[in-house]
Amino acid sequence: MSMKIRLARGGSKKRPHYAIVATDSRMPRDGRFLEKLGTYNPLLAKDDERRVQMNMERVQYWLSQGAQPTDRIARFLEVAGVREKATRNNPKAAVPGKKATARAAEKAKKAEAAAAE
Repeated sequence: MSMKIRLARGGSKKRPHYAIVATDSRMPRDGRFLEKLGTYNPLLAKDDERRVQMNMERVQYWLSQGAQPTDRIARFLEVAGVREKATRNNPKAAVPGKKATARAAEKAKKAEAAAAE
């Protein structure tokens, strides 16, 4: 059985509140889970200690059983000092898209024409 530690969404529309759960990866996002490990409230300030609360003892247990954390949970664990910080590299994220490149070229062309006059 492939285990995951992931977020399960709760709360009303535009007021999200998440539970950090250990679940089988085949279960739906908000479906059945084996154990609730903590909570995440993205509406609180980033420096608020209640924003992310985890039972680290149980998280360690599930990690030792082979559970894989999702990207967001892995970042929470990095901040908590449980996992070493992974290097992330996405060089294409900073590259503008086709339309932005075309607009920039058009703007440069207009500026060049204005400078020539």
